[in-house]
Amino acid sequence: MNNWYLLYSTRNMVEASILQGMLEENQIPVQLLNKLDSSYMAFGYIELYVPVHLKETAQLLLQNGLLN
Repeated sequence: MNNWYLLYSTRNMVEASILQGMLEENQIPVQLLNKLDSSYMAFGYIELYVPVHLKETAQLLLQNGLLN
């Protein structure tokens, strides 16, 4: 994943899905990497990656989305 930037990580799948939808609505491709332990949900994270060249745009959208 050399050309991908880790934008956000969370333990909440619903939050990850909402952020993924918001980014994709704005034509930013997203890769979700689920590293949550399947037995103990307290271990690991769900990581959202975006292309490096869209990093700044994605960060702005994320900041504006989380402020609302």
